[in-house]
Amino acid sequence: MHKRFLLFLLPFCFTGRAYCQADSLMNMLNDGAAPKKKENVTATFKATRIINSSSVENLGAGVLDFRIAHRFGQLNQGFENFFGLDNATTRIALDYGITKWLMVGIAHSTFNKENDGFVKVKVLPQKEHGMPVTVSYAGYVSVQTAPAPILPPGDTWLFSNRLYYAHQLLIARKFNDRISLQLMPSVAHYNLVDSSKFSNNTFALGVGGRVKLTRRIALTGEYFYRLTNADLLTSGQRTYNTFSLGLDIETGGHVFQLMFTNAQGLTERTFIGQTTDSWDKGALHFGFNISRLFTIVKPKEFRKEEATSW
Repeated sequence: MHKRFLLFLLPFCFTGRAYCQADSLMNMLNDGAAPKKKENVTATFKATRIINSSSVENLGAGVLDFRIAHRFGQLNQGFENFFGLDNATTRIALDYGITKWLMVGIAHSTFNKENDGFVKVKVLPQKEHGMPVTVSYAGYVSVQTAPAPILPPGDTWLFSNRLYYAHQLLIARKFNDRISLQLMPSVAHYNLVDSSKFSNNTFALGVGGRVKLTRRIALTGEYFYRLTNADLLTSGQRTYNTFSLGLDIETGGHVFQLMFTNAQGLTERTFIGQTTDSWDKGALHFGFNISRLFTIVKPKEFRKEEATSW
């Protein structure tokens, strides 16, 4: 009797085991086939500028950013100019997010009395388990409004001499919550250069990065290496590659940026190819960037919540 009962149960045991093995196999196949969610990586940087140059970050749609950038004079000027505090330059800007991938901006800088504008487009966002980098394009135009120089009789100062252009491809990767890196192939076009031996186009490769030190403080850095026009003169002065170090301090949803840099100019025209001061000579400038955000157009979801709350 017992033997017959065991013989009766034996097929079910093997069948049950077969079913278990089949279920396990199906689970493994399903796990392997299930696509991982490709979410956008956010906060590669905490501001739309690393130090001088643009980051891949964009303002939200309908958000206005009122920005003030300040660079003091050379620290090595001594007490006579209060270590550069008496020779400061300022850039006041209004940046606006049109969509989540498109932002524009206009500004005025006291350095050479320059007006500038830019557009930045986020082409590809970095994604978890997907696109490994964020890619953005930024284009700039600026015009100097300083008085025209005194020219020899018969020479004419053209308006086009005042115009400058720059283009940047911004390629950034957020490796983890603490480290982000950005490459910036750049070109600055000068309608007017000191001599015909110089090219009107300066090509440069920029690199920038951010290392988070604490919850609210991060170390930042930028360097632009000129691939062409390394010996460029501007107004008869020698020019140098731009190197900057800074600190980002997060304060209640805003970022206060402090930095040391050898570039006193605040537009791409200057810090890509026309920096006339050098770290080697101690010609450094202390500066800061501050901004205030205003929501001009509320997102649709917030407008719907306000409409339904009444």
